[in-house]
Amino acid sequence: MSDATLQPLLAALQFSPDNLPLRQHLGGLLRQAGQHQQAEDLYREGLRYHPTDPALQLGLADAYFALGKTSAAFVVVEELLNQHDTLGPAHLLHARLLAATQQPDAARDAYAQALHLDPSLADATLGQELQASAPRRVPASGPATDAGADFPTLPPSALGAGLEKPKITFADVGGMEAVKEEIRLKIIHPLHFPDLYKAFGKASGGGLLLYGPPGCGKTYLARATAGEVQANFLSVGIAEILDMWLGNSEKNLHQLFELARAQAPCVLFFDEVDALAANRHDLRQSAGRTVINQFLEELDGVSASNEGVLVMAATNAPWHLDPAFRRPGRFDKIVLVTPPDEAARASIIDILLKGKPLDSSVKAAAVAARTAGLSGADLKAVVDGAVDTRLRLSMRAGRPLPIEQSDLLDATKLVKASTKEWFATARNYALYSNEGGLYDDILVYLGVKKPGS
Repeated sequence: MSDATLQPLLAALQFSPDNLPLRQHLGGLLRQAGQHQQAEDLYREGLRYHPTDPALQLGLADAYFALGKTSAAFVVVEELLNQHDTLGPAHLLHARLLAATQQPDAARDAYAQALHLDPSLADATLGQELQASAPRRVPASGPATDAGADFPTLPPSALGAGLEKPKITFADVGGMEAVKEEIRLKIIHPLHFPDLYKAFGKASGGGLLLYGPPGCGKTYLARATAGEVQANFLSVGIAEILDMWLGNSEKNLHQLFELARAQAPCVLFFDEVDALAANRHDLRQSAGRTVINQFLEELDGVSASNEGVLVMAATNAPWHLDPAFRRPGRFDKIVLVTPPDEAARASIIDILLKGKPLDSSVKAAAVAARTAGLSGADLKAVVDGAVDTRLRLSMRAGRPLPIEQSDLLDATKLVKASTKEWFATARNYALYSNEGGLYDDILVYLGVKKPGS
């Protein structure tokens, strides 16, 4: 890229320094031309005009990396990923940074996430580097005799840290009585009354899908289900399944089910299951289809019995799931997890305030009355806001000052219900894509339809 080409663009940017598309385009040209210091200056200036623009932040991080300013690049990329976790190029740059700083395991995870978000980001050079640094598997019988590297098919977290025995039960979950009853009928009673269920030809196990707006306690409820039946709990996210190498995702999924079967009774919980079980008609990559087919085979217990394995999953977008997952014996029961009602909100606020210095004026019930529609995550934001207010005052006073009712009530005015956007989308699906009344619970909750009608 010649200076003759760049100079008119640089002059135009000086005339209009807040022109975001021009700055983004020019920054890319400078990086292509190897003028990374000038690119850094251009991006830094641009962020004064547009401090939250992800393209400028990513460009700055890339310029830092090219200039050998690795620490600065890490800071920008990690902050960018905190705000935009679905930005594939940011995960790719993160993978390059991790590889450059001798963190191959984390680099492989970041690269796999980048490819999951955008397969076109594949980098043959980086992929070969990460493949060469992957550890070899050592069979129980001794070291491998072949020279080829083989990737471990099950992440270490799934072998140890991912498995737990929760101590919480339904008593620790505020409200949600209707949801708890559905879980009892589908999952808990078959374990408590196995002879009765076997008399009717029903095996213990099966699948239950929890859906609803984010932050309403779906994961917490699944963990409490395991505690209720004193079962093991294995939580699985997409990072434990998806792998950049062909065939490994299916192996990971199979081994997670095998681990759950070996630890039965076990609640096997898939968070954000729509990322693993998307509608196959929407998938262009055949690799995604084979993962779904493997998932369906494991749910059906084709290769091994799922007796005592209680499969639960959570999603914010059940309408994106492949219909095959809702057939009998799979996730044939789906349950809406709504924002907590007033009694549940009071219980949640009490839990969130536990252990904090409180004034005698604090009444969780009064705060709950002011927070209709807020999720559990929103309520945490309310309490965090009140804590921040007291911390500022306490630092000035030089001693801890207890949280007062006014702090909590003021905080409720600053937190908006994060669930409104989800219900706006869900309402459209419930009204216009509701085959068999699958989403009737949404319409009942919104008051559009009467229960049982």
